[in-house]
Amino acid sequence: PTSERVREALFNSLGSLDAVAGATVLDLFAGTGALGIEALSRGAVSATFVDADPRAIAAIRENLGATGLEGRARVVQADVGRFLADAPPDTVDLAFADPPYAFDGWPALLAAVPARLVAIEARTHVDLGPAWRPLRSKRYGDTVVTLARRHDDAPAPEESE
Repeated sequence: PTSERVREALFNSLGSLDAVAGATVLDLFAGTGALGIEALSRGAVSATFVDADPRAIAAIRENLGATGLEGRARVVQADVGRFLADAPPDTVDLAFADPPYAFDGWPALLAAVPARLVAIEARTHVDLGPAWRPLRSKRYGDTVVTLARRHDDAPAPEESE
């Protein structure tokens, strides 16, 4: 799960990019749904939560109910790779990708993410491949948070640490 410190830093960065208010959001490997719910609470229009674990799906539904945000959310129990392969081609504004740290399918995942901007949480820096331009990357303890924009939407990089 994303620590509060990392989540706050992530949303501060997203806020400086004006990337949340009015956005459509995709929360991949959603876990408890904390990232997507935070985005909804900060003005995202809608969020789709995807996780394969039935316990995660139950936690997401419970957390959405507790926050009263379920009306702007879609919860999907599915393998993320399969979901992206079967997903409609509609592009979302912002995707969160916070898979388990052992995850090694980044090239395929990033090639399939239908977003203009992606926020990645990983143990190490992730090779973004040709489709993405890094905007910001910062280490917080054992977590590296990277924000990247699709190349065709990308301005020059802002910062990197």
